[in-house]
Amino acid sequence: MADEISAGAVLCSFNSDLRRVEYLLLNYSSGHWDFPKGNVETGENGLQTATREILEETGINEIIFVDGFVSTIEYYYKRSSKLIHKFVTFYLAKTCIRDVRLSFEHRDFSWKEYDLAINQLTYKSAKKILREAKPYTESIKWI
Repeated sequence: MADEISAGAVLCSFNSDLRRVEYLLLNYSSGHWDFPKGNVETGENGLQTATREILEETGINEIIFVDGFVSTIEYYYKRSSKLIHKFVTFYLAKTCIRDVRLSFEHRDFSWKEYDLAINQLTYKSAKKILREAKPYTESIKWI
């Protein structure tokens, strides 16, 4: 069994027209809805990986990480009949950029307020991350 280390972010933005915080969800090519994330590359820390993955997967290059939130999930999956033990650390980030340019890894994206986002996320672990991040989003100062 091999270990795999990834990092990603719950990315939120303030929708000024609707006057509410919304979360960015990505529809991966395998069909599930989740947050931007990817494998940590040599020499990177988790925040650097999350920043790079957001840029690569969404085209968003202006983010600010919210202090205090970090949460890690772990799960197992098979790749080429080999069992992989995956650890993913999530951070919370905010952005004012709402235009998304999807990478080849994704089919669609959606900005959703909390109740809709929690229902659209596919995996229980992603829902857990969003529930944990929500109190932190309530304290964000939007300029």
